[in-house]
Amino acid sequence: MKTKFLNFISNPRYIGIIYIVISAVSALAKYNRGPGAYNNYLIFKNVFFNTLQQRNLYAYYPDLYFDCNHYGILFSALIAPFAIMPDWLGIILWNVANTLVFLFAIKNLPFSSKNKAFFAWLCLQEFITAAVSLQFNIALTGLLILSATYIYKQKEIKSALAIAIGIFVKIYGIVGFSAFFFIKNKIKFILALAVFCVLFFIIPMLYSSTHFGIQSYVDWYTELVLKNNKNQVLGNYQDISLMGFVRRVLQDASISNLSFLMFGLPLFALPYIRISQYKHLAFKLLILSSTLLFTVLFSSGSESPTYIIAVAGVMIWFLIQKNKKTLDIALLVFVIVLTCFSSSDLFPKFVKENYIIKYSLKSLPCSIVWLRIIYELMTRNFETDYKVIA
Repeated sequence: MKTKFLNFISNPRYIGIIYIVISAVSALAKYNRGPGAYNNYLIFKNVFFNTLQQRNLYAYYPDLYFDCNHYGILFSALIAPFAIMPDWLGIILWNVANTLVFLFAIKNLPFSSKNKAFFAWLCLQEFITAAVSLQFNIALTGLLILSATYIYKQKEIKSALAIAIGIFVKIYGIVGFSAFFFIKNKIKFILALAVFCVLFFIIPMLYSSTHFGIQSYVDWYTELVLKNNKNQVLGNYQDISLMGFVRRVLQDASISNLSFLMFGLPLFALPYIRISQYKHLAFKLLILSSTLLFTVLFSSGSESPTYIIAVAGVMIWFLIQKNKKTLDIALLVFVIVLTCFSSSDLFPKFVKENYIIKYSLKSLPCSIVWLRIIYELMTRNFETDYKVIA
């Protein structure tokens, strides 16, 4: 019995099937609860229809959905195949498609099959949080991982494609450049990226118009600036970040993002001075871990479903530890309990509303792990202190 259980949890195929089933069931459950429950999908699918009709992608349309769109116009091309389907089918396939991108990224991690399975198990709760929200963040996490792992495999064109999609859909893809210094053929990568950027800039104009496409990029920039300002409010469901944690503990929403980035960016960039470590895969993977965490911890737009990105970074860090110390295990448990399960019934509603949400406590464990990663990047010997494929 014990052997069968171990074989089950260490086989990535089984957890992959569980992911796909959860994504489909959670989407169908949302549909059955009515349009108010799958509002995110209504926003997504109408990016395509609003593009066809050349209507402002970032205006409010209360007759169609509440809130507004924050994605780039290229998203209209990605959502199109699902948008033209009946909602019940489109929602299911949309969630499954996002999940498949994430699973494909896991498959491409330079881990053993056993560690790929454990990675998926450890990310499961955070995946559920994102899947229930019908979020693109699941696929975005996959794209960010692929942008790095393709570079490790010297597949510069595929890496450029993953980065370009991430940038043109949700800006976050820009952090894919964190692996730039590890690229063998930089000219090939730059040329491929330039071609993809031109294509993605033009594609939405083919079924709208040149003027509408250009105006949509201008409107997108304006919307992102406005959204950033709106997010910096104490006690809302946004700004669940390291920045939000500090602002809410100090009860001062006026502290600007720039104040945090002046500290965070130099710290994030500091490990790149260790050029002699570039040749080690473990160093590259730990840079990826830092990138995934930094993306969420230093964004005022981070919300609970965004943490699939950060938690993936935590799990990469944990799984490559050669000799896992008590502190490493304690930090992992801290992340699983407070970050992954903070929005679940594990915590009473009173605790969630008056402490976890109020002070952005979901970000705290990941913030500590990120600082730990920076320390390791600056001090460890990556030839002896880590194991990747094991």
